[in-house]
Amino acid sequence: MTAALLAKLGWRFFIMAFLAIGGANAVVPEMQRQVVEIERWMSAGEFAALFAIGNAAPGPNVLIVTLVGWRVAGIAGALVATLAMVVPTSLLTYAVFRVWDRLKDAVWRRPVQNGLSTVTVGLVAATAWLLASATDVSPFLALVTAATAALSYFTRLNPLWAFAAAAALGAAGLV
Repeated sequence: MTAALLAKLGWRFFIMAFLAIGGANAVVPEMQRQVVEIERWMSAGEFAALFAIGNAAPGPNVLIVTLVGWRVAGIAGALVATLAMVVPTSLLTYAVFRVWDRLKDAVWRRPVQNGLSTVTVGLVAATAWLLASATDVSPFLALVTAATAALSYFTRLNPLWAFAAAAALGAAGLV
């Protein structure tokens, strides 16, 4: 592990931090493109596995960043990637919300908020599509993904039940 690798890793996540409207999951497609396609630090399957671990673990969805940094450059990489992703956005969020609170009566505030919500939903949907396409390597796995998505969207059932069912299918050797 070199300082150049840590600097490159930090720069990639620093830039992505400013695109993460709605959280780290909003930039997962770009994160995957950077670490899998451009830098070739890992395979698409490894990235999908890190994403699954990061979301299965308790805590914020930014854990994927820490796991990617760890996979690329060990503990130093985990620290660099996490700090590069969290510190700039934390400072920016603090500044924006101070201003946003002062503009609570502005006529244009609600339309801007609604527009940003729509962008966030689109970015998270792109994340879902990217990860599904990387892991659905058979018709049966695509069916499991579709069933999980339908269950999550059309019912109030906790999605962890669908994940547990998928894990049971995997443990049974069916996938």
